[in-house]
Amino acid sequence: MTIKGREAAIQDSIRVALAQAGYIVFRTNVGKVKTADGRWFDTGLPSGFPDLMGYKPENGKIYFIEVKTPKGKRRKDQVNFANGLRNKNAIYGVARSADEAVKIVKNELKILED
Repeated sequence: MTIKGREAAIQDSIRVALAQAGYIVFRTNVGKVKTADGRWFDTGLPSGFPDLMGYKPENGKIYFIEVKTPKGKRRKDQVNFANGLRNKNAIYGVARSADEAVKIVKNELKILED
């Protein structure tokens, strides 16, 4: 399985766990793709936007989760996005498992380091 495949599997398990814990979760797709008629389509999200975002229904607090494999590292644009949240009232973390992601959201952590 490729690194992208492993990260996708982790992401899927995180999405399930967050939903089961009662959190609203959305998968975000960043980048450009070529359409069937040859045109390029840009998702519109900024470079470095985390893999998952959502909110806690009980208080409306927004969260961002960057998904990585156990040895994965964030790119510079991902670090920059996280740093932009430093003084904001948002939850952010790098999760390498479903348990980590639920802990980040539940405890409203702001983990800006890998």
